Amino acid sequence: MAADNRYDYCVVGSGIVGLATAAELLRREPGARLLVLDKEARPAVHQTGHNSGVIHAGVYYQPGSLKARLCREGAEATKAFCARHGIAFEECGKLLVATDDLEMERMEALAGRAAQNGIAFERLDRTRLGEAEPAVTGLGALLVPSTGIVDYRAICAAMAGEIAEGGGTIAFGMPVSAIREDEAGVTVVAGGETFRAGRLVVCAGLQSDRLARLAGLDIDFRIVPFRGEYYTLPADKARIVRHLIYPIPDPELPFLGVHLTRMIDGSVTVGPNAVLGFAREGYPKGSVDLRDVAAMAAFPGFWRVIAGNLRSGIDEFRGSLFKRHYLEKCRKYCPSLTLADLTKPGAGIRAQAVRRDGTLIHDFLFVASERMLHVCNAPSPAATSAIPIGSMIVDRLHGVEGAAA
Repeated sequence: MAADNRYDYCVVGSGIVGLATAAELLRREPGARLLVLDKEARPAVHQTGHNSGVIHAGVYYQPGSLKARLCREGAEATKAFCARHGIAFEECGKLLVATDDLEMERMEALAGRAAQNGIAFERLDRTRLGEAEPAVTGLGALLVPSTGIVDYRAICAAMAGEIAEGGGTIAFGMPVSAIREDEAGVTVVAGGETFRAGRLVVCAGLQSDRLARLAGLDIDFRIVPFRGEYYTLPADKARIVRHLIYPIPDPELPFLGVHLTRMIDGSVTVGPNAVLGFAREGYPKGSVDLRDVAAMAAFPGFWRVIAGNLRSGIDEFRGSLFKRHYLEKCRKYCPSLTLADLTKPGAGIRAQAVRRDGTLIHDFLFVASERMLHVCNAPSPAATSAIPIGSMIVDRLHGVEGAAA
């Protein structure tokens, strides 16, 4: 093996978590030989590049949980990173809108969580909601002023620049085909080349289970892809809202529901829904990957998820198949929207880790060996939380006592 293919660290994946980890490694160990591998031609091609662009405040998360802490720290770190690099972001605030009595009760529960998580918020009654958002209808709302918007692809480009300036190497078009660990390090075969690293970190998102198994790790979960389909409002509706408009989520469901999202480029999107995907990386509607379908069908946990969420799953598919049904979800709190407003359909794909017993994994999941650390589940708000997640991963690599599990 050529000497220039030997590294102290190798990171697989150039989404925001992988890049944040690589940047943190170089920050702590200036001069370390570091390699980032990605099978795509540029960073942030999959989950990072298809997310909503929201800098979350952390309202939803269980007080005291890792998600809650990382989200708070991540929101501050993300905004500071943007300020340092001249990346545009805006604290436009989020309104969580209640449209019936049950949602008003759930809204109060969210207010309690926000208070315990140390997040500033304000209750708006129907009148004040109408003053804040004339196009939005509801009985009341929670206003979370610190929620922001940004382009995470721009953040990834800046992180890649930091890594290059710090002496790291990022190699694109390098799909990983083999991972072998031994007592002294890890051998990685990618793009037909062989690399050697003292430590390996894998941040593979939609392919995390496959790379963990390729590395010989014993795992009891698989990735099930869920498509989040959305529409972009026409330019004449781009000022329909001033804030991000979210419904009050049903605590029995794993997704937040259809919402109106202002984007940093000035556009407004409506969505997403959450429907089963038949291709992990197939973004056009109707995409099917037979390998992905076969993998799901062979996994018992997949069928248990389907059985346990059949009613909500059918409702989501109705919204996917029939635009009018999708519109009904939007008109619940924004009644002026019409079918003609649902333009430019797009989709992101969420990597949902599912255990063999059908349990959905909602928190971060790391699987480690002597020389490897695999980030097997990094759910929302992973983009918001990426910088402290990267720091936490480096703590684990360095054996820092008390690093989160």
